Amino acid sequence: MTFEQFGLDSRLQQAISEMGFTSPTPIQQQTLAKLLTEKTDLIGLAQTGTGKQQHLVYQCHNIDSESRTIQGLILSPTRELGMQISKDMVNYGKHMKGLKVVAVYGGARIDQQIKDIRNGCQVIVATPGRLVDLIERKAIDLSNVQITVLDEADEMLNMGFKDDLDFILDKTPKTKNTWLFSATMPREVAQIAKRYMESPMELSAGNKNEGADNIEHVYYVVQGRNRYAALKRVVDSNPDIFGIIFCRTRAETQEVADGLIKDGYSADSLHGDLSQSQRDFVMKRFRARSLQMLVATDVAARGIDVNDITHVINYNLPEETENYTHRSGRTARAGKKGKSIAIVTSKDLGRIRDIERIIKKHLLKEVFYRC
Repeated sequence: MTFEQFGLDSRLQQAISEMGFTSPTPIQQQTLAKLLTEKTDLIGLAQTGTGKQQHLVYQCHNIDSESRTIQGLILSPTRELGMQISKDMVNYGKHMKGLKVVAVYGGARIDQQIKDIRNGCQVIVATPGRLVDLIERKAIDLSNVQITVLDEADEMLNMGFKDDLDFILDKTPKTKNTWLFSATMPREVAQIAKRYMESPMELSAGNKNEGADNIEHVYYVVQGRNRYAALKRVVDSNPDIFGIIFCRTRAETQEVADGLIKDGYSADSLHGDLSQSQRDFVMKRFRARSLQMLVATDVAARGIDVNDITHVINYNLPEETENYTHRSGRTARAGKKGKSIAIVTSKDLGRIRDIERIIKKHLLKEVFYRC
């Protein structure tokens, strides 16, 4: 099936064609077919990177670009993802005269964001914390919102935004449609859906929490003191690696990144102790592939949208087993293959079995051979 078969607005179809997209992903195909024919609340479940942003296509198709009222609200867990969503929507709507998208997030001047909103726009893309601030300042009017999208809802809840989401959703019209997109469906996401959605349609690409088919999952068992040496062996055996190394803490993230840099590897860190300008600089280098490896915490890496990542390395397994799905979903996007590697100790083997049950895939045990 192609995008042309959906009967989209001709201006939107032109933009999609110019962007090089012809066929929708499975979750896009299912969702668009429903959204373009029915007014409904929706839960879309699909692994990270499988193209859940089809709601942008729908919104561009239905938005009144001549009106200056806010018709669409998209909530994302991080500044990076919010900026990417905003950029994507501008690209989809580039032939729609008058369409304006404003992204609001922390770490940027709020007075400028308020000015942009008051100049008129149809779509707001926001991180929850900054949007709460704008609502409390009475700087934004959500009374005409027709569609509210919770993008990567499980990640927003994992990051502690539940109270903010409750506050924001209570400020939107009860007549709106709510669309929730998530890679996993933990109890907290189900509670949000139950409270704010009415008989939502549920569409899924794959099973809940299940890992993508095109990711190879492997693990190495080492002694704790040899973890860093094992990491270097993994990197040395994959000289063309372009990947993310996940650590549990900010201190460990910086320590691993400093070690790799000192040992001559192309790496840098991304964690909460960095200023926004430092984060932006690191991400700019990574997106430009000036860095081969990004060493990051789970929170810092949430919302990162970078194509062609070849490897995800779990320097430590995540504290929440379900987060393994998020980590591994950073690779193997857009139908490409990728590899998820875990470096574990013998104490972690029970958690490897838990991960296998969740993602419904086998993790292959590999060993380092002497040269």
